[in-house]
Amino acid sequence: MHVCNHASHRNPLHCILPPYMLEEIAQNGTPDMQAQASATLAMTKMMTNQRIAAARGEFPAGAAAPKAPSPGKHRYVYTANHGTNLPGTLVRSEGDAPCGDAAVDEAYDGAGATYDLYWDAYQRASIDNANMVINSTVHYSNNYDNAFWNGLQMVYGDGDGQLFNRFTIAIDVMGHELTHGVTQYEANLTYSNQPGALNESMSDVFGSLVKQRSLNQDARSADWIIGEGLFTANVHGVGIRSMKAPGTAYDDPVLGKDPQPDHMSKYVNTVNDNGGVHINSGIPNKAFYLIAYELGGYAWEKAGKIWYVALSDRLNSTSKFQDAANVTHAVAGELYGTNSLEQQAVKNGWAGVGITIGASGSGCLAALISAFRPNASARK
Repeated sequence: MHVCNHASHRNPLHCILPPYMLEEIAQNGTPDMQAQASATLAMTKMMTNQRIAAARGEFPAGAAAPKAPSPGKHRYVYTANHGTNLPGTLVRSEGDAPCGDAAVDEAYDGAGATYDLYWDAYQRASIDNANMVINSTVHYSNNYDNAFWNGLQMVYGDGDGQLFNRFTIAIDVMGHELTHGVTQYEANLTYSNQPGALNESMSDVFGSLVKQRSLNQDARSADWIIGEGLFTANVHGVGIRSMKAPGTAYDDPVLGKDPQPDHMSKYVNTVNDNGGVHINSGIPNKAFYLIAYELGGYAWEKAGKIWYVALSDRLNSTSKFQDAANVTHAVAGELYGTNSLEQQAVKNGWAGVGITIGASGSGCLAALISAFRPNASARK
């Protein structure tokens, strides 16, 4: 069984739960858990087909690409009322007071915190950098165990209550998924193998920065857990991934063990999970953590700025880990000076996961080419 990787590598449905986690539940869970996992898999396959149609400009009934209104923040939160029609019934609009529905209000606040990070730290005007409306739908289906970006909007399930809480409970999950939208409009990293793992890692990086900024945490006091609070008390784990210590986030009889490597020597070669996009993302995740920790202070200010410039101006759809290392090292030099503490931290961080700046292979050439990525400025 698969989830969130039925679409083409160019038009994927980006879900927060990796396929192997739901497959473990379908195999190891109670009959109720198995049934819910199977239902989630089936529902996600349906949504994936809609994602492919949206990429062709064929939107489902009632759906449309969010228009660019006047400058500023524009959030709309809908409820699917446990159905599957999107976007659903509008519940809260920009400027409205909290409505008392936790999922609605969390989706509203999470979209706002993500917008604020990108605008305040990087002067990016919403997902597409052109004031795109941020639409979110909550209460999707019944006990749906996932959250996803479908190319147009955010969708959140309520969780099954046995293994997962509502998917709006973790602000970094919302930042993660919305960042898939940013990547879609920028480097558009192909969703397979190393480019796909970079795609997932970018979402983890900026999702974590949304969380850290909302909590006013510096790099050394943050927990670097993705999805804290998402698990119920029945699960042996702290979150779905750890950027600080990939492979240690959970070890549970039903969910299995966190399979993420933290070093290139442990890179997982697999045909599952689109070539391990949720698995091997642990390697660039750990590199970013090491860099942010060495620099100290607020991670979104320096390390995050380096990553944002790389994502928005330098990386391209086929960039691999070595390319990302070379590009971020070059960007750090441009922003903070050659041989600066910041550039040295980038070098050290990548070295910490087994990647040497400027190593042989496609890295150097790809870095040079990606610096002149076509249409980069046209999308600004």
